[in-house]
Amino acid sequence: MRARLARHLRVSFSDWGLVLALVPLLLAGLVTMQAFTGPSYYFSRQLAFSAVGLLVFFGASLVDWRFLKQSLGLFVVYLFGLFLLVGVVLVGHTTHGAQSWFSIQGVSFQPSDLMKLILILVLAKYFSRRHVEIAHIRHIIVSGLYTVAPFVLIMLEPDLGSGMILFAIWLGMIIASGVSKKHLALVAAVGVFSCALLWMFAFAPYKKARIMNFLEPLRDTKGTGYNAIQAQIAVGSGQIVGKGIGYGTQSRLKFLPEYQTDFIFAAFTEEWGMIGALIIFVLYGFVIAWLLGSAMHGASNFEAFFAIGVALFLISHIVINIGMNMGLLPVTGITLPFLSYGGSHLVVEFLALGMVMGMRRYARPAQRPKDETELVGLIGA
Repeated sequence: MRARLARHLRVSFSDWGLVLALVPLLLAGLVTMQAFTGPSYYFSRQLAFSAVGLLVFFGASLVDWRFLKQSLGLFVVYLFGLFLLVGVVLVGHTTHGAQSWFSIQGVSFQPSDLMKLILILVLAKYFSRRHVEIAHIRHIIVSGLYTVAPFVLIMLEPDLGSGMILFAIWLGMIIASGVSKKHLALVAAVGVFSCALLWMFAFAPYKKARIMNFLEPLRDTKGTGYNAIQAQIAVGSGQIVGKGIGYGTQSRLKFLPEYQTDFIFAAFTEEWGMIGALIIFVLYGFVIAWLLGSAMHGASNFEAFFAIGVALFLISHIVINIGMNMGLLPVTGITLPFLSYGGSHLVVEFLALGMVMGMRRYARPAQRPKDETELVGLIGA
């Protein structure tokens, strides 16, 4: 028993490079939240969330996740995720116009964060068995149905940002599985049609206003476009080296709302400048490269697809959040991984990486089942 535990610890914690990339990201968020003028609510809570997240990460890295390949168990987990989404739509706590949270004794939990990870597992299981038959349109439809169910529930909250993340994960994973160009064009057409329907029947007025402000930045600078304008001012005023820690006028003087969550990249860049932003990009790049490397050496296609799904999950969050901070995308309320304040998304991110680390522990090319064809697309041979 002692020998087995020692082997698990040695293999699971061998890649300290990932940890060395995650810790500076956590510290960047914590320093940006710190008020420096007295007790900071966001700083103290985020510090606790970070400690819990790291414990979850190391704990998940010790688990043998091959049991998830059992269809029944994973399907039960999927149904549980849908149950949580139904519950939050019915009795959830409303914040900023979206009923997306369970709030218990001052602790909030967002089920959509967990559902993103569950969807990655379900799609990894599905495509690991059927990616060689992906030319059949029915597999795109079935995998799409797995995505549509949580997507509809999330849009009822409404939470456009999380809905976009679910769609990005699904689209990226079908591309990784080797979808044909004609089917990809069909998916694009369906996506455009769905966006038109959402605009006409699903989007709340304030969400439409955010999109219109993106198209016309000066349309309502003191109203619905205020946050986006202030974020761009913060990013630009940081220039090359930034204003210094604690000297960001847009964030510290409260011109930039919610700088601890949605706009933390703008607040960080104001104080650290372009150099600080580049360091953040490099750290994110290392994490994504680590995930894609894990996909290349997955013990089976399930592990490979799961690592790709987690990479897509983080990439979509990074691109959308930084895009809206820089005025390149509409404001959607998407968090920045490992920097933005919040417990549920931070713990889920660490859980996802810990699961990949656990899968790396038994990842050996020779263990790939003989009847599995190598992945095509993103990680094709």
